[in-house]
Amino acid sequence: MAHNRIKTEGMLQRTVKKPVRLQGIGLHTGATVTLTISPAEPNTGFVFLRTDLTGPASVIQARWDHVVDTKLCTVIGNSHGTTVGTIEHLMSALAGCGVDNALIALDNIEVPIMDGSAAPFVDAIERVGTVSQNAPRHAIRILKPVTVTEGGKSATFTPDDVTTYSFEIDFDSAAIAHQAHTVELDAESFKDEISRARTFGFLHEVEGLRKMGLARGGSLDNAVVVSGDTVLNEGGLRFDDEFVRHKILDAVGDLYLAGAPIIGHFHGCRAGHALNNKLLRALFADHSAWCYETPASTVPASWRAVKQLAVA
Repeated sequence: MAHNRIKTEGMLQRTVKKPVRLQGIGLHTGATVTLTISPAEPNTGFVFLRTDLTGPASVIQARWDHVVDTKLCTVIGNSHGTTVGTIEHLMSALAGCGVDNALIALDNIEVPIMDGSAAPFVDAIERVGTVSQNAPRHAIRILKPVTVTEGGKSATFTPDDVTTYSFEIDFDSAAIAHQAHTVELDAESFKDEISRARTFGFLHEVEGLRKMGLARGGSLDNAVVVSGDTVLNEGGLRFDDEFVRHKILDAVGDLYLAGAPIIGHFHGCRAGHALNNKLLRALFADHSAWCYETPASTVPASWRAVKQLAVA
């Protein structure tokens, strides 16, 4: 029996019922971060608010064209030079929970890493619940294949009647080796198959990053750490193929910066944050590759501007 898919056409937008607060440490800063997810009006999308700043400099709209860095995580920024990093796990949870609009306030430069997965954010959203809003939910339908490549890495959209993610990775470490996973995305499958998959890294890379002043908050409590062919975490893995599932988790979050759910198939091969964003840029640069599922008159002005930019 098919799952209840994440609904788009003909459905209403959703936001959280009331504010929900989380606290954790930043993966790279090691600083304690307090984050609050609050309701937002229809057609708002996702707006990050840096509470340690004031005025226009404190506000960043979470969109594909506001991504300013993808080296170690996905970072968005505004014209004032303000940034917020490590947004992908939270964005993934918002996508998986079917949230369309939210104000996300935080008092530091990155979203807390929590346990390295999207599950704590899913739990927080489920704790307060979501509510439908008086505005139609829009979707972006893939009309033809779009691919970006870099070396032996690739990311591709192809048309499909449902939202499907597939990914494959290949590492020299026997702890990972070759893994592949496919999921037809809905709220149930995201929570059960994807949300709990943790970020991962290699011990020698962590040591190198710390020498550079990064990964100060990284630990076995918030990442799967591999040394050679061994997983160092005492509890082992949550899934036999947790590594590739986390790559899907990242892709779901990165691609939700499109501004609406995407109806189509995504396939990543050894891809990461950089290719995920390049894929969105390539998609929106080709106006014949996609369309909105709803009439243009009901599409928010900010989204129509993106379409006009793509056509220009």
